[in-house]
Amino acid sequence: MILMEKETLIWAEEALEKVTKKMECVHERSKDKIPYTTVNGVHDDHSKNDIGWWTNGFWGGIMWQLYNVTKDERYKKTAIENEEKLDALFLNYKLLDHDNGFKWLPTAVANYRVTSNDQSKNRGILAADNLAGRFNANGNFIRAWNDWDGDKVDRRGWAIIDCMMNLPLLYWASETTKDPRYKHIAIKHANTAKENFVRPDGSVKHIVEFDIEKGGEVKNYGGQGYKEGSSWTRGQGWGIYGFALSFLHTGDIEYLKTAQKIADHFIEKTPENGLIPVDFEQPSDITWEDSTAAAIAACGMIQISKFDECTDKDKYYNAAVKLIKALTDNRINWNENEDDLLTKCTAAYHDEKHEFSIIYGDYYYIEALCKLTDKELFIW
Repeated sequence: MILMEKETLIWAEEALEKVTKKMECVHERSKDKIPYTTVNGVHDDHSKNDIGWWTNGFWGGIMWQLYNVTKDERYKKTAIENEEKLDALFLNYKLLDHDNGFKWLPTAVANYRVTSNDQSKNRGILAADNLAGRFNANGNFIRAWNDWDGDKVDRRGWAIIDCMMNLPLLYWASETTKDPRYKHIAIKHANTAKENFVRPDGSVKHIVEFDIEKGGEVKNYGGQGYKEGSSWTRGQGWGIYGFALSFLHTGDIEYLKTAQKIADHFIEKTPENGLIPVDFEQPSDITWEDSTAAAIAACGMIQISKFDECTDKDKYYNAAVKLIKALTDNRINWNENEDDLLTKCTAAYHDEKHEFSIIYGDYYYIEALCKLTDKELFIW
């Protein structure tokens, strides 16, 4: 049963209060780390062995959201420390890629939005410059990964649906510098993604390879989903939220229509219990879930429901509530002695490991609760 909006607000405030209570304990144990996952309930630390990992901005993002809710200066201090640790990436171009938005929007840009700190502004612009430099002008796309050491696969023409969530770094850079070039690049990539990643049924491709000289799709890959042509759920979430944000930053109604089209597919495929598989097309005997996909998609649907131009606000709001309530009731570890929050998260269908904790799952779950209670620090 979907709760009415007033009841949802009360429920979401109670859930957020429980989260902040747990995260106060988690913060004290993990304040000097940049976590990705947990091992036996204890956060690992990517600041020591993998500072360039694409998720390394989300711990800072959690800290900024908690600071915005509680005004506890300890969270602000930890967020700034996370931001400063990422400075090492600017000295190694191999560590800079299409995920610059995921790294610096929840850290440097969030800091700048709150404090107007010039150093944070500088970090954000440097990251945006590097992201813009990945743009292929003939293909009108932003290249995804860098070359991988020892790997002979040619990825120069690869773009991925995830990049839709990195485009807000370019929109922010244009707004901040009053230079439209960043926004122009973001729009061209978004248009390419709209035309080449979104299928007629609203499902999305994960990876599309383009001709690096002439443009145009060469082929697509299943990527982190079950197979080519399937519906990788986290990719659906990136598409929902990413196109909604491109509408927010440009006002182009086609982006909102695209976000709704992808969301409609997600809603249609959502199981009755609201718990989301890794891929909507995975075999019926495979029960692996990806709770991160539910949290990301929920954030996107809540965002859609906020737009005046959306003619079916209740549909997306209620679908988002169903997802977040299912996570709250079934997939949250409330044990204050353990660091993980959201459980049963999966990075990729064909990985050896499935259903563990992942830091961006925690982030988007917290962001969704903040959205529902109007306590969100807008990061994207």
